[in-house]
Amino acid sequence: MTEAQHFTPWLAREENLALLADTLGLDLEFEAQEQAVGPFRADILCKNTADDTWVLIENQLERTDHSHLGQLITYAAGLHAVTIIWIAARFADEHRAACDWLNEITSENVRIFALEVELWRIGQSPIAPKFNIISQPNDWARQVATAQKAITDGEFSETRQTQWRYWKAVEDLIGKANGVIRPVSPQASSWVSHGIGKTGVHFNFAMSRPENLVRIEVYLSGLHAKSDFAQLAARRAEIEAKLGQPLVWQPMPDKKDARIALHLPNIDPFDEADWERQHRWIVDNARSLHQVFRPLVMSLDRSGKIAEDPASSEAP
Repeated sequence: MTEAQHFTPWLAREENLALLADTLGLDLEFEAQEQAVGPFRADILCKNTADDTWVLIENQLERTDHSHLGQLITYAAGLHAVTIIWIAARFADEHRAACDWLNEITSENVRIFALEVELWRIGQSPIAPKFNIISQPNDWARQVATAQKAITDGEFSETRQTQWRYWKAVEDLIGKANGVIRPVSPQASSWVSHGIGKTGVHFNFAMSRPENLVRIEVYLSGLHAKSDFAQLAARRAEIEAKLGQPLVWQPMPDKKDARIALHLPNIDPFDEADWERQHRWIVDNARSLHQVFRPLVMSLDRSGKIAEDPASSEAP
């Protein structure tokens, strides 16, 4: 059994990448095997659909070695925003320590995961992988600490401080729910973004004081945004029937992007006395929207001609 001919294609299977994504709390979309990224070549290349950044996976059948560690350092030095996943049968102590050290000294845009893989079989079932995390970045603690320091030092305006606390409470609630939506690091802004499994499609929460609302949205961007919107708008009746409520369909003809949203109107997102109700509405409805939209998003057809303006006649 060889890495290139057997292990890499096996690991690249949809079900195995899905298990890897769940283990790491990432939204991975497969791009290619043995793919060049600039001057680099990864065993498996994916996209993190939460922020459209590259994910490079290096794998080994045996114990880790200095050669693969050197590749990781080269990737980290040459790419501005990348997640690197190093998978091996067994990690040497010095290589685990090196990954921990790299996660300490690199910027928060470079993340390195080290995992040992085991192969499990129960009875006559197919062999399945089990990934054990050996080293991982501490993004959450690092980013939260950075934001808290900025608040303490007075670097954020009062508005941005309130926005950060609002989204931190929402993300904490998502984490406690332990559902299909993964919590992300809160931002000091009017919105926060999650992945939903496909490049160019974001699952966002947003607030607007001028409009007196908060909203959950499927936000479509990139070359396929208008075509993606047209395909989803064609199933508007089905989608709204499953949700049990209408959505706001915005083809945004003057822009390259498009939006499908659910609004909670007539509220003040800065009214902290009302936060518990608002946050519960966001988390409960986000779960429903995610369940309905994810399979549709994953089945979007991007093989045909990219539409320029597919605004549906049904969409306001």
